[in-house]
Amino acid sequence: MPELPDVEGFGRVLAEHALSAPVRDVEVLDEQVLRDVQPRRLRDSVRGHRFGRPWRHGKWLVVPVRDEQPSLLLHFGMTGSLEWAQPQQPRHRHDRVVFTFPDGELRYRDMRKLTGMRLARDDTERRAALADLGPDAAQVSRAELADALSGVRRRLKPALVDQSVVAGLGNLLVDEILWRAKLNPRRSTATLRPADVARLHERMTTVLKQSVREGRVPPHPSWLTGSRDEPSGSCPRCGAPLRHARIDGRSTVWCPNCQPE
Repeated sequence: MPELPDVEGFGRVLAEHALSAPVRDVEVLDEQVLRDVQPRRLRDSVRGHRFGRPWRHGKWLVVPVRDEQPSLLLHFGMTGSLEWAQPQQPRHRHDRVVFTFPDGELRYRDMRKLTGMRLARDDTERRAALADLGPDAAQVSRAELADALSGVRRRLKPALVDQSVVAGLGNLLVDEILWRAKLNPRRSTATLRPADVARLHERMTTVLKQSVREGRVPPHPSWLTGSRDEPSGSCPRCGAPLRHARIDGRSTVWCPNCQPE
């Protein structure tokens, strides 16, 4: 599932390849990925114009068009991506929208089509589309994180993956961050002390910086992510067997020794 670091990586793909020339054409291969915009209006709004430098909030990538009015809002759901390809390269069967440029194609690819692509006509519509999101996980301060978590009474894992609490985190990131912070995913947010929040914020900042550089949550052997998919995986820190369970419907991995209840 694409999380904050993946979306940063997709933004780099767009910035590297798709800012130097106007969009020649827009092909909507599957309009089911479009939200509140018809293919013709999307094409008319984008074709012949340059993309501005993209920016991200949570798992949304915002791509300005025509000096920031309008903007494309891209979400990648559980299976989406942005791919740069040469025109002669065969289309993937899950390519849904293709932006054509003089030297290649930017392809919005998504197998499951869960969230999709929007077109915000102006800043008001852009703000409205992102209004339900909490502070961005890569930008949130310690005080903002404490305030966001104090406003909910839930277990820690479900609270952190809730995009209205903190935007950008998903299963892999939250499990990695909680493992590094030595906090149990089942713990109630109501029991967090200031020292817990400070440690959580510090580990979150570190994990995000390292992950953003790689454009994903890296499966390094020293990371929990490198062991989480092994049925008999052990904690990279202490060697204890890892626990696997579903917490509020989310697959979750933690070390019962490092992260006691």
